[in-house]
Amino acid sequence: MVRIDLAKMPNPHKNKPVMGAPTLLGIPFDANSSYLRGPAEAPPRIREAFRCESSNIWTESGVNLDGAFLDADDVTIPEGDAAFAAIEKAVGELLDKDRRPICLGGDHSITYPILRAFRKHFAGLTIVHFDAHPDLYDEFEGNRHSHACPFARIMEESCAKRLIQLGIRTMNEHQRQQANRFGVEVVPMRELPALKLLKLAGPIYVSFDVDVLDPAFAPGISHREPGGMSVREAIAHLHAIRGEIVGADLVEYNPRQDVAGLTAMVCGKILKEMLGKMVQVL
Repeated sequence: MVRIDLAKMPNPHKNKPVMGAPTLLGIPFDANSSYLRGPAEAPPRIREAFRCESSNIWTESGVNLDGAFLDADDVTIPEGDAAFAAIEKAVGELLDKDRRPICLGGDHSITYPILRAFRKHFAGLTIVHFDAHPDLYDEFEGNRHSHACPFARIMEESCAKRLIQLGIRTMNEHQRQQANRFGVEVVPMRELPALKLLKLAGPIYVSFDVDVLDPAFAPGISHREPGGMSVREAIAHLHAIRGEIVGADLVEYNPRQDVAGLTAMVCGKILKEMLGKMVQVL
């Protein structure tokens, strides 16, 4: 067995956040959740788990994250229809500063205003979407901005040229039609792994819904759908992504449903590996 002394590995980013630095942005919003509320409480729990002294700040690929990213705190979310505009504005301000936002949700509806901001900065964006659900409904329970609809809005407005969905295991006929309409590349859970598919070019955005994971690994979610990825499978697919990740979100963690903070720690781990992928290309 080869042992790697991570402490001796070079870290050019230590204490030097650079232009293009990944930047955390909390989005405490769950008004478009269709079943249970609670994801609005997730951003501080994810940060706490990420910084927990039970682990360290090194990623599995040997990246030291100390000083390599920024934290822009949480967006102040107004009531009603102004919420999406506030999210889009906050993300846009980071992009204007040449930062690469990693947004901590929040329900999955936040991905739509996030990517409206990205559309103004990146042409030809590819989205890699981890989820149990395709979130392609034209409308859900009368709400076109439901967390079940963001990718329909995103593709309607051409916020991305390509959408790859991994881990899907709840697709109905309507969403299948929507996927065909928008040319979505759907990889059902039963067809994984799909590592070769992730050798991508051009700017990449990662949207990670925690319920892509089997609830045995992540019980703190609103919609528990058995038969999902293990944490190891999810990390393997994140690590397989080639090309520059210009932004990401981590959504649908529901602290009210968690067991002994297990899902919070999983979110912290996923966040760590996302940051590592983004820092590697600086």
